[in-house]
Amino acid sequence: MTAPYRVVAVSGSLHEPSKTTALVRAIAGAVAERAEVEIEVIELTDIGPSLAGALRRDQLPARVEEKLVAIESADLLIVGSPVYRASFTGLFKHLFDFVGQYELVGKPVLLAATGGGERHALIIEHQLRPLFSFFQALTLPLGVYASDTDFDGYVIASDVLHARISLAAERALPLVGYTASRPAEQLLVS
Repeated sequence: MTAPYRVVAVSGSLHEPSKTTALVRAIAGAVAERAEVEIEVIELTDIGPSLAGALRRDQLPARVEEKLVAIESADLLIVGSPVYRASFTGLFKHLFDFVGQYELVGKPVLLAATGGGERHALIIEHQLRPLFSFFQALTLPLGVYASDTDFDGYVIASDVLHARISLAAERALPLVGYTASRPAEQLLVS
């Protein structure tokens, strides 16, 4: 038997409860229905106050450093942010500013976002995908966007969104298995 995949889900939401956190948890849960995984959810509502004042990684508290190591060592990274002023939240970007430049090379990243309406769905293509392309991560082709109408409070209520989450999880796993079996050096683009 192989070791379970390490799945790290990052919620860039600045609020609790959060639709974004509900979405990344649902995606991680859908992956867990299909493969043996260990899931860690990182919420900015938890680590944000410790993150906000640091300018360098060596200034971060140990518990935030542990979260960065989890992100860098994940087999699958699920990242989500609410749309905030036409982009991801500033603390979400600040967190990823501390991730090592080559630590996500070839790592499968499933992109997700939430927003007030459908017009915000392009955050996945115009904000999140370029950020993770910088890291040479393997951003999965199918992202998951959810608008306010997909929720009843903070619970996913849309069958269409549930189906998209399932499809994204199904399509992610072959790539997770592929990249988990290869050293990052084989995937590095010079």
